[in-house]
Formats: sequence, structure tokens, C-alpha cells
Amino acid sequence: MNEAGLALAASVAMHVTWNLLVRRQPPASYPLWWVLLGHLVLLAPVGWFLLWREATWSPALLGAMLLSASGNVVYFVGLRKAYECAPVALVYPLVRSSPLLIALWSTALLGETLRPATWAGIVVTVVGLLLLAFAGTRPGAQRRALPWALLSMLGTSLYSLSDKAATAYLDSFGAVLGYLSVGYAASWLALTLQLRREQGVWVPPRRIRFSLFVIGGVCIGMAYALVIHAMRFLPAAEVVAYTNAGIVVASVLSIAVFREREHWRWRLVAAGVITFGLFLLSC
Repeated sequence: MNEAGLALAASVAMHVTWNLLVRRQPPASYPLWWVLLGHLVLLAPVGWFLLWREATWSPALLGAMLLSASGNVVYFVGLRKAYECAPVALVYPLVRSSPLLIALWSTALLGETLRPATWAGIVVTVVGLLLLAFAGTRPGAQRRALPWALLSMLGTSLYSLSDKAATAYLDSFGAVLGYLSVGYAASWLALTLQLRREQGVWVPPRRIRFSLFVIGGVCIGMAYALVIHAMRFLPAAEVVAYTNAGIVVASVLSIAVFREREHWRWRLVAAGVITFGLFLLSC
């Protein structure tokens, strides 16, 4: 397996780990806030030091960093609001349909060319994600969550294209980690201000387990730093599409291990469609 493939495989494993842990936490614990804080405490200081020392600083890098941070804020704020309206099973697959939007933007705005197999794979995976999202969910929840999920998807496309552009100036994996931590710091601050406005507190009233704070904090940052690293070798839309393998893994684990059997046949069919799309992507 080449370097990009190894990076994506490790990223998927970490992404599945922290998502499965977080989805089993009560919403009142504000788990996204805690795992972002975990990243900022455990990884960001080293990342920022390496970013300062090892990046090739330029106005283009600063612009990409600003756009990426803005996209991350939109992503996390939209994601949290969508989770207030509908379950993770509906929201997250919708948000992860972003590769199609990233592909359209990258070809129209950046002049990037994608292979026919890449387009086919992205379209099929998005169909599978939509099947998974709407499996057994109530129309009311769909209507309430959809605008926020689409906003979060827009944020994903914005930071993905910015991150692809930034790879030309990030000369090491440590610099990538520091670059990512800037966006995560902005996102954590935005979630904190949102918490203050909605509940009148600066810290969520319920804490998550310390083990989740550590594991989630490490995985949420390292997983996406590996995605940015893979963008050195592949188009952004293709890289983000490959990470949807994590949804297939999480779906199978939720059925087989966590015994979440509601609409399990439909969810397996959707996972199969996503898997077929990933196969087309690799052709």
C-alpha cells in the first residue's frame, strides 16, 4: 500500500474510534467541545511549535489557514445544531456527502481534473450515504436537521479545498498538525461562545470520561492531519471520499457489536452501496 493509502487507512481507524465513542455520550455532555479541547491540550502545542519552525510561510498559507479555520467553525457549529434536531444516524451521512460538492468546486474554481472512475465512485458513495441517512428517520427530523447538515457540508468543502492548497507550504507532518490545530482552536472557541449564549455557562455542565477525553482528543486531530497528508498525493475530493470507508465500518460495528438492529437490513444495503462506490473510486 502506498503512503497515501496508509495515511487514509490509519485516519479511518482513528475516525471510527472517536466517532463511536462520542455517539454513545449523552448530548448534554457536549462531547464535540470536550474532544476538541482534548486535542488542543494534548497535541496542539507541539503542532504549533512545529508549524512555526517547519512551514514555508507565505500570504497564500495564511489565506488558506484563515479559510480553513472559517470552514472548520462552520462545520462544527452546523454539526452540533444538526445533532440537536436529529440523530447522528441521519446527520452524519448527510454531512459526509461533501465529496461531490468538493469535486464540483475543485473542477470549476481550481481547474482540477478528476478521472471518470473518480466521479463515478463519488456519485455512488453519495447515493449510499443518502440511503443510510434517510433509513427509518422521521420526516420532521429530516426537515429540521437538513439546513444545518447542509451548512456543515459547506464548511467541509471549504476547509478541504483550503487544506489541499496549504499542503504546498506544509513541509512536515508536524506542520500539518499545527496548521490543523489553528482551525480546531477557532472551532472550539466558537462552540464555547455558542454554549455561553445558549446555556449561560463557559464549560458544559456534564463531563465526558477522561479516557474519552484523551482518546477522542488524540484521534480527532491525528485522523484529519493524516487526511491532509494524503492530499499531497491525491485530489481533495478523492481523499475525502475514501474516508467514508469509516462510515461503512461504523455501520457494521453498530449492528454486529453494539446490537443497534433498527432498520439494519436497509443500513447494510446502504453500506454495500458505499463500498461499491469506494471500489469504483480505486479503479
